[in-house]
Amino acid sequence: MQILEFEKSVAELEAKIDELRHISDGSRGVNIADEISRLQDKVDKQLRHIYGRLTPSQKVQVARHPERPHCLDYIKVLVEDFTPLAGDRCFAEDQAIIGGLGRLSGRACVIIGQERGNDTESRIKHNFGMAKPEGYRKAQRLMHLADRFGLPIVTFVDTAGAFPGVDAEARGQAEAIARSIETCLSVSVPFVTCIIGEGGSGGAIAMAAGDRVLMLEHAIYSVISPEGCASILWRNASHAADAAAALRLTAQDLLQLGIIDQIISEPLGGAHRKPADVITHVGEALTQALGELLSIDSKSLLAQRHEKYLNMGKTGLN
Repeated sequence: MQILEFEKSVAELEAKIDELRHISDGSRGVNIADEISRLQDKVDKQLRHIYGRLTPSQKVQVARHPERPHCLDYIKVLVEDFTPLAGDRCFAEDQAIIGGLGRLSGRACVIIGQERGNDTESRIKHNFGMAKPEGYRKAQRLMHLADRFGLPIVTFVDTAGAFPGVDAEARGQAEAIARSIETCLSVSVPFVTCIIGEGGSGGAIAMAAGDRVLMLEHAIYSVISPEGCASILWRNASHAADAAAALRLTAQDLLQLGIIDQIISEPLGGAHRKPADVITHVGEALTQALGELLSIDSKSLLAQRHEKYLNMGKTGLN
């Protein structure tokens, strides 16, 4: 497991535990279970202390941890009979966006998500989760498909942002993102979003303007990355920690501001330590949110969604 800078003291204890277990397995009559238990209690205590006081900059590191479960990890566990659908019917297939039909807790849904990949080969294949215009147009196509057949939409958001390359700009990146946001706001079916890692810029909101926005405890969601913000405001990316604090990008800040609707707890030490547990928690939260939305008629659903986003940012000043 990749160890973050602020987790080094915990990593040292865990290394001792692994060493003791190895000794115990290889030596008859040696019982060191009590010592292992004592060290494990110390690990848990340190993790509670560290993760109970994470700074925004440290939250960014946790949200970007390469061993956090990604979109396909959630789909494999939570979605039955998943049938991927490819292409935007205009230009090409974009592997940064995964989408298709499946059943979540027995309910037929359209599932869309951003996939980063988990090793060098898959990261290149999925372009590190950074979609091009064809990816957002594929997402739009699937949202319209859901609307046509009355299927709820579930999206998994995890991207540093839309792909910033010249070829993407030449094919209308900004327009594709804007149209995707418009589609999110116009479909008349229940729409639930979960931010599972990094929600970066318009590339994230293009798939996140739903009726319910759920967010993992240590995920982040922001208009710009801390590094990008620091480069603009301070002209120096070394101020990224200051930018992270100023951006209010943590789940706790965003819930207070009314940008998201619910925080999903992560296992002690973050989602990367117990992926199976966090996937289960996300599945339960998505199922509950969809159940609540399915009882609302489409006209009221649209009205509530529009009101939700129109009210964001209001200060009460005339």
